Amino acid sequence: MSTFTEPFSASSGDPFWVGLVDDAATFPPGDAPLDAALTAYADRAGPAARLVRSLVVRDTDLPQVPAGTPVSVVLTGGAGQVHGPAQLCQRRGLPVAGLEIALRDVDDPAGNARRVVAAVDAARGEGVLDEDTPVFVELPAVDPAYSWLAAADEVAAAELRLKLRTGGLDPDAFPTPERLAAWIDAALDRELPFKCTAGLHRALPHVDADGCAHHGFLTLLAATRVAFDGGSPDDVVSTLRRDDPTDLLTLDLAGARRWFTSFGSCSIDEPLADLRELVSL
Repeated sequence: MSTFTEPFSASSGDPFWVGLVDDAATFPPGDAPLDAALTAYADRAGPAARLVRSLVVRDTDLPQVPAGTPVSVVLTGGAGQVHGPAQLCQRRGLPVAGLEIALRDVDDPAGNARRVVAAVDAARGEGVLDEDTPVFVELPAVDPAYSWLAAADEVAAAELRLKLRTGGLDPDAFPTPERLAAWIDAALDRELPFKCTAGLHRALPHVDADGCAHHGFLTLLAATRVAFDGGSPDDVVSTLRRDDPTDLLTLDLAGARRWFTSFGSCSIDEPLADLRELVSL
């Protein structure tokens, strides 16, 4: 498998926004054709190229992705789907920024997580998945009760990572600030890095024309910093609700990237435009 080099390094003094976005152009609501997404990804330059970490693709799209393209691979099947796509990336020379797999057994997410861990261990043991390739496990988008936390424990014990769903196609798909704060707390309590997906096109919270209450990628990054620094749950929720970026930009947001690693977005232009207004690109 080709080696993927992380575009962001806090130790090198990179700005907090470098490699913050995974280009999910082919996913809803963007739904771009794969060839158009590949062209746009390859043609980016300057700040746009530095903002983007990888191209998010479904495992079924891998045969059409040119060698050398850094990919985050969304597995469309269960735990048994780990080996094949990992091996295909290896054969095709695709640097893997991460594998992403959703837990499908809502009645026993911890058992489902153990099956994912076993499949990842097997793929690594067979040499088709590098030891340092991140594997992001998407837990059910519910309040973190016992079963959710037990699944997070399995992910942490295996030194995998979390994937948090922060939006979707209808208002109910967007977690409340309280729920999102609880997810962040659970991740940090287990020293689990996480990525997010859906709904984070803009830097600050906003409500769109369909009534969906979007979180902001800047406020989520700041909330992660506040939680890591020992802020109370109320402090984290308050930060997630902030609509003024002034004080947020004084926080160590680069340090927060140790935990909130990136987010998938079908739009690159929107987060880039917001960043251009907030910081010097």
